[in-house]
Amino acid sequence: MNNILLQLQDLHKTFQIGKISYHILKGVNLTVEKGEFLAVMGPSGGGKSTLLNILGLLDKPSAGLYLFEGKEVSSLIMRDLAKIRNEKIGFIFQAFHLIPWATAEENVLLPLLYRGKIERDDVERAKVLLERLGLGKHVNFKPSELSGGQQQRVAIARALINNPTLLLADEPTGNLDSQSSKEVMDILEELNKEGLTIIMVTHDPEIAKRAGKVKILRDGVFVD
Repeated sequence: MNNILLQLQDLHKTFQIGKISYHILKGVNLTVEKGEFLAVMGPSGGGKSTLLNILGLLDKPSAGLYLFEGKEVSSLIMRDLAKIRNEKIGFIFQAFHLIPWATAEENVLLPLLYRGKIERDDVERAKVLLERLGLGKHVNFKPSELSGGQQQRVAIARALINNPTLLLADEPTGNLDSQSSKEVMDILEELNKEGLTIIMVTHDPEIAKRAGKVKILRDGVFVD
């Protein structure tokens, strides 16, 4: 049975701004197996966020191949990419990106709006996720009524509401204090042990150590 979730083969990404070309990714090769927890580190400007956007099907490479679950996806039209993204991929961001006027429960349910109608089972799943993440008493709280660590846990629940195959985390502890960072990483480790594949970008070596594998992206290529 094929245990590979995704592969990048000689992946390049170039941005054109006016007459100037910026070659950000310069031939990235990567294989991630199902159930892996990978931390990507490297200096600012090395291409980490660009790589994560491509992995999350938010952007397309300029050249090279991206295979997701054995299917070449880099050539798909944006509508088809959006369908895979909404069904298979969860995102956690440094800045949380919660809707300020929505409750914790409503923020968790937000990705399902792209699918259409929210069912009663969806609301129940949102409640279960928030309960599991220690926010069972905060389902009706707005983001401004929550601590940074609690907001990030809401964001994690939102990323899990579609039961994704792949979880992408961009500096998930970047705005958190040390205790909240530990709690978030404990959650990610637990999810990984349950079989969820996680790719995390971080600048923090201590956070990276919590992952099962660490790779360094520098000047647009993996150097380790």
